[in-house]
Amino acid sequence: MTRDETRSPWRTVSSKRVYDNPWITVREDRVVRPDGEPGIYGVVHFKNIAVGILPSEDDHVYLVGQHRYPLNLYSWEIPEGGCPEGKEPLDAARRELREETGLEAKHWRMLGEAYLSNSVADEYAVWFLATGLVPGEQSPEGTEAIEIRRLPLREAQKMALSGQITDALSLLAIMSYVLEGSSEG
Repeated sequence: MTRDETRSPWRTVSSKRVYDNPWITVREDRVVRPDGEPGIYGVVHFKNIAVGILPSEDDHVYLVGQHRYPLNLYSWEIPEGGCPEGKEPLDAARRELREETGLEAKHWRMLGEAYLSNSVADEYAVWFLATGLVPGEQSPEGTEAIEIRRLPLREAQKMALSGQITDALSLLAIMSYVLEGSSEG
């Protein structure tokens, strides 16, 4: 039997917003599950597109380190930020790279796109490769205390594979770039 991928096996009976702020909305839906039983489903809607930037030059990349409040952990990751709905992700990526690292890039290329946690959230992400880097002045937001680290791409890959980098967008960007490079040679 072939499944119709365009038709949802879920049926929404009702939906109510239970939380809202400038970045996310949380709703609770009463549903009929695929097995026909009643249930509830909580959904987190992200009001921004997640953008990530892998700045690269001479087989080196730049990572940023910062304490992540939701996890209460320090995290090494690529520069990242949000792109408001209706705006261009590349413009947001340029802004985030400049704010978090002080770098500007002459060349940009989209490396990939994905939903980051599609079982509970609709957060959509795009990530870019930034090359032709020009140093400038970092200007992080008040919520950011950022350390910048330039390291060989190979070392960033090892950090990703060993669990030193745990941020999903960073893992996607680093590994897609590494795999892209390995398929070229």
